[in-house]
Amino acid sequence: MTEREKRAAGLAYRGNDPDIVKDIDRCHTLCHRFNNCIPSDDQLKKEILSELLGSTGRSFCIVQPFYCDFGYNIHLGECFFANMGLTILDSAEVSFGAHAYIGPNCCFFTSEHALYPKQRNEGVEYAKPIHVGNNVWIGGNVTVLAGVNIGDNSIIGAGSVVTSDIPENVISAGVPCKVIRNI
Repeated sequence: MTEREKRAAGLAYRGNDPDIVKDIDRCHTLCHRFNNCIPSDDQLKKEILSELLGSTGRSFCIVQPFYCDFGYNIHLGECFFANMGLTILDSAEVSFGAHAYIGPNCCFFTSEHALYPKQRNEGVEYAKPIHVGNNVWIGGNVTVLAGVNIGDNSIIGAGSVVTSDIPENVISAGVPCKVIRNI
């Protein structure tokens, strides 16, 4: 089994594998091209993102700068919007439903490193998917960790660190993020 196949299966894999590093280099090159576009050149930005990302709705917007590691694991629903500074470490799938709105400087991290220093030093990683539902609003400076699902119609307050699943139709906030009330 290749390191890519191990990663896709949710198994321990070596993040420093040459094939994985090649994918990251390709992605970082496309992110660089996107981030250096003239901000008003919407056509070129969409062309680059369409080449980079796994799938998108017809209508989507990511404000520069944007960073990711693979790109092809990211799936955007219809009418997706992300403000500046979006970072997605997409070793596993990261999917956003329709009408997901992401505030500035938000981070989505699917990667986890090994607990033991020897394994970390050897490049051992794990990856768990992140799923964001429809009609979700995520405030600025939010971090979403590996394996988290955020339910439809929910709001995540600014500055939150989301370490576990958030149900549908709630307002959540904090470090760690917890449900405050139903909508």
